[in-house]
Amino acid sequence: MQQSTPIPAKRKPLDFERYGLLLAWAVLILIFGVLEPTTFLTAGNISTMLGSQAVLVIVALGLTVSLTVGEFDLSIANVLVSTSMVTALLNVNAGWPIALAVLGGLLVGVVVGFINGLFIVKLRINSLIVTLGVGSVLQGLTSWISQSTTVSGVDQALVQNIIVRRIAGVPLAFYYAVLLCVVLWYLFQHTALGRRLLFVGRSGEVAQLSGIRVDRIRWGSMLTSSLFGSVAGIIYTGTRGAADPTSGLSFMLPAFAAAFLGATSIYPGRFNPIGSVVAVYFLVTGITGLLLFGVPTFVQDLFYGGALLVAVAVSQWLRSRVQRSGSRTSSGKAAAK
Repeated sequence: MQQSTPIPAKRKPLDFERYGLLLAWAVLILIFGVLEPTTFLTAGNISTMLGSQAVLVIVALGLTVSLTVGEFDLSIANVLVSTSMVTALLNVNAGWPIALAVLGGLLVGVVVGFINGLFIVKLRINSLIVTLGVGSVLQGLTSWISQSTTVSGVDQALVQNIIVRRIAGVPLAFYYAVLLCVVLWYLFQHTALGRRLLFVGRSGEVAQLSGIRVDRIRWGSMLTSSLFGSVAGIIYTGTRGAADPTSGLSFMLPAFAAAFLGATSIYPGRFNPIGSVVAVYFLVTGITGLLLFGVPTFVQDLFYGGALLVAVAVSQWLRSRVQRSGSRTSSGKAAAK
């Protein structure tokens, strides 16, 4: 019998790309630390950078879930704003205890996620159209119920447990975001559900033929994304002690930039929670350093917009590279048999 020739072991692909963003982040920290040692590397600045980005991290994590299955959630920032406003109105105007007001705010995410999933899965409408329309409706409703005014005076218990209380000098908001990241990482890496999410994102038709309930996975991902938006809204309310009908919308662009940039690292070629978190802090490190140099504030839009364009291009290239590598591996194994 002819013995098949063993295929030589290959180095794991994309090793450099996997840690490239972490390396770039370290280089940024080193550069700004050397150039601005008295302001950039201070405990106060580090604490501010970590704590102030908790809301953005949570929004990016929510997008990571929906993007994994190939759906875009353009309503997540509107969910954040609506949740913040509902929570503030229930607590301040209606006199609800803060715990019940928070639950009422989280219900916004559940309802919106359900509606998004209904239109996308049952009516087969593109997620970009659905979430853009739902987001616009939410924005109108939020302006209506708030009369386009800021609602202040939210219970200080929420503020205390989000931004005032600290561990190692860093606000609790940061640790809430890290906890959600760990939960998502475990879901993606160590559960059957996580593998199904990845499978659906790569090929919904193949996943359907494999017995996976694709529609349920897609609907659940939209529900989860909106729920993360609501959690971000609660954190946002706690960091400000108030709610207004517009400011939270600014999280949309940086969240997408972080999600796509995160897809170029840690697990290159696919959206992943750790990569999204690293991307958030890479971006904020660059922006903070530039602002300390006196660069005008409009640099944030330039930075986030440029990062989004580059990240989308690189993540698409990495994804196609991973798919080609997988195809060659499968072909090699088939030829060796």
